[in-house]
Amino acid sequence: MHYVSVEGLTKSYGIQPLFENISFNIEEGDKIALVARNGTGKSTLLRILAGTETADEGKVWVNKDVDVVLLEQEPSFIEDKSVLDNIFFHNHPIINAIKEYELLEDEQGDPEKLSNAIMKMDDLGAWDFDAKVKQVLGKLNIHHLQQPVKNLSGGQRKRVALAKTLIDIGFEHKHVLLIMDEPTNHLDVEMVEWLEHYFDKENITLLLVTHDRYFLDAACNEIWEMEGSNIYVHKGDYQNYLEKKTARIESDSASIDKAKNTYRKELEWMRKQPKARTTKSKSRQDNFYEVEKKAKQQIVDEQVQLNMKMNRLGGKIAELKKLYKSYGEKILLKGFDYTFKKGERIGVAGKNGAGKSTFINILQGIEQPDSGKVNIGDTVVFGNYSQQGLVVKEDMRVIEFVKNIAEHFPLASGGSLSAAQFLQLFLFDPDKQYTYISKLSGGERRRLHLLSILFRNPNFLILDEPTNDLDLPTLGVLENFLSEFPGCLLIVSHDRYFMDRLVDHLFIFEGDGIIRDFPGNYTQYRQSVLNGQQLAGNIMDDSKDLGEKATIEHPTTTNSQKRQLSYKEKREFEVLEKEIADLTKEKVTVTQKLNNGNTSFDELQQLSLRIGEVTRLLDEKELRWLELSEIQ
Repeated sequence: MHYVSVEGLTKSYGIQPLFENISFNIEEGDKIALVARNGTGKSTLLRILAGTETADEGKVWVNKDVDVVLLEQEPSFIEDKSVLDNIFFHNHPIINAIKEYELLEDEQGDPEKLSNAIMKMDDLGAWDFDAKVKQVLGKLNIHHLQQPVKNLSGGQRKRVALAKTLIDIGFEHKHVLLIMDEPTNHLDVEMVEWLEHYFDKENITLLLVTHDRYFLDAACNEIWEMEGSNIYVHKGDYQNYLEKKTARIESDSASIDKAKNTYRKELEWMRKQPKARTTKSKSRQDNFYEVEKKAKQQIVDEQVQLNMKMNRLGGKIAELKKLYKSYGEKILLKGFDYTFKKGERIGVAGKNGAGKSTFINILQGIEQPDSGKVNIGDTVVFGNYSQQGLVVKEDMRVIEFVKNIAEHFPLASGGSLSAAQFLQLFLFDPDKQYTYISKLSGGERRRLHLLSILFRNPNFLILDEPTNDLDLPTLGVLENFLSEFPGCLLIVSHDRYFMDRLVDHLFIFEGDGIIRDFPGNYTQYRQSVLNGQQLAGNIMDDSKDLGEKATIEHPTTTNSQKRQLSYKEKREFEVLEKEIADLTKEKVTVTQKLNNGNTSFDELQQLSLRIGEVTRLLDEKELRWLELSEIQ
């Protein structure tokens, strides 16, 4: 069934075009992820499709039998109404019966009224739909349905809006095009995983914008990349999209290089021609302008690894000894011990309210523990990216703001990047650099905030939900930057892909002051939880003598029970040692070539791909080596 047709759609703000002359179709059953940079009109396009905003030019046709439902990043509510009234706004007998029943049950109301409400539910056959409502509300942790929406936090508002959307499309039983703008923002991992399963079960036609790449893979089967007047369609998952995009960029680069060579020859011919031209030369002149246009195209997605010259980090990083912290009866830290080492990459995960933010503040000296000691090395320079956002003069231009921090960013090769070059690396083109900060979109402000932290050249980075409101191209740049960051990394994030790529182990905050050190990435941790296994790793509290550095705890066995390496495993162990040594040498060699200022761009691209592959192989082989070494 044909759902939507779009033809020649154009939208601008002032003189700045967001998108021009784009066309596409959406069919029943399509599950599409829309990918583009922040500021290129993704959210605007979604609103145009939903009918809440109009285009400057073009046509949008929606099948008369299709309802378009939009979940926006900043949902609107009737602020003085309750959560319940906002979710159940339909005037329909079944909805009214469920609303009355949920209200009485939530408030443990009059037993007689509750009994009458149950009878009404029976008469209307509303229980199946009520079960779906209960599942949605429970999975999204929505309780206290009578509180006014105006009292909710930003995260609670987003979850209520998501619940309302899912309940609406479940109730209508019509053909629905569900459009979602960053639906996973403010959801914890369990909620995101539940939403993935929900979409997998439901027969939904979906168009969404998301920065969560695992969610994208689970929810969608094709990716649309919007760039200028083009929409590039990629079937398959995110990895396939990256591969196809890389191939397209390489092809475009070759085509542009060819056009440049032709352009030089044709330019010389144009200069030699008399003003009066023949029909044949007029045709060649027209062709010249086409070649000129092609030759002057720029490939905006070219990315290389950035090897920074970090502020020197001494031998002593941070020592946390016997830390205790409570708020009233709520225990957040209970005898926490840890000594940070150079180059550590730690993810922070766990329950909301378990003390993650307090821990980060204590580490930086923003808050004090109730007892215990925090010793920070003299050379440590913290860079803290928090969710508080950018605090800056709105009438300042982007380039001025960055130059007030520093004029140049030092590179390991001995060179440096100017403020303008660093901005361009993080996808602020020259025109955008001279934009006033007040004119930036929310995503662009987040990107500028992040960039400003990195430009200060810290050697201990603390990133609190850095991926929220960042587009996928920016995330690629950030991950490339952080993968080469030589200092300490401490990351709090619900983005599983981001965590898997960057962290080596996890601090799991389980509540009641219990923090576990899990030896693996986020996906491995989630798998261990889903499998119902005991988490590997020590509880880092006062109940055990952990010494200076928390180590990984494994079940103890008697000597007779202790497993020995098989001959095959011994041989594998020996081969791994050689492979790790070879890969380490290759990584050094490739890094040196990347830092060589004489390397061509094509070679830089190949080297950038290779350094990523070498790093991945090293991680895999070192993890396997560690597993075998612990059996010896």
